[in-house]
Amino acid sequence: MVRHIVLWTLNPEQKQNADRIAADLGKKFKALAGAVGGLKEVEFGKNCNGGTFDLVLNCVFDSREAQNAYQTHPAHVAIKNVVHTLVCARECVDYDF
Repeated sequence: MVRHIVLWTLNPEQKQNADRIAADLGKKFKALAGAVGGLKEVEFGKNCNGGTFDLVLNCVFDSREAQNAYQTHPAHVAIKNVVHTLVCARECVDYDF
């Protein structure tokens, strides 16, 4: 199993829309669980304690191969293209468990 955690910082002009953006992206990312093979769990939310990052994605895949396939899956790429227009920073951690 692989856990994939991504943290994003919204562009300054998007900060006032953080709640709407989190809700919209959350729905899109959660829909991937039924569309991408090997994607077992998806959580998405808005950071509620301040700090550098505004949004977080937490996914579980059944293998590294499934996580790699997710990266190029058309449904994921479509969401990723939207995210890139909204954020100015990103950090990612993947680990086996």
